[in-house]
Amino acid sequence: MSRVDVSTEIIIDCPLEKVAHYSANPDNVPDWYVNIQSVEWRTSPPVEIGSQIAFVANFLGRKMAYTYEIVTLTNESLVMRTAEGPFPMETSYTWQAISDSSTRMILRNRGEPSGFSVLMTPLMKLMMRRANQKDLQRLKQVLEVQ
Repeated sequence: MSRVDVSTEIIIDCPLEKVAHYSANPDNVPDWYVNIQSVEWRTSPPVEIGSQIAFVANFLGRKMAYTYEIVTLTNESLVMRTAEGPFPMETSYTWQAISDSSTRMILRNRGEPSGFSVLMTPLMKLMMRRANQKDLQRLKQVLEVQ
């Protein structure tokens, strides 16, 4: 089976705590994710292990709706997974302090497409990498002006 594993990273000139707090909050996602149109809590906030959040996205010209469940949440990482639809996905954020005022954030998406999505895997990888780079650039802009 064709596997997707896309990892991108950026240095944000903000403390780790600020980057992690902002990026881990699903309510902020539409402000920095290019393709996310809406976010809806399926469980009550705040984010914790077991939280479920529904996202509506537009990717490769298609509207996609999916629900992520938070499976890992620490001061250094967040991992969320979905098993529904033609493209079960895991998204992870990793935050590493470079200094007291600078943070490396790594955004990683991985999953195993099935059905028609398998044929689109090479294009999906390319488009995901581009979207993730735009998302991280937008996150950097949002956080560095706050």
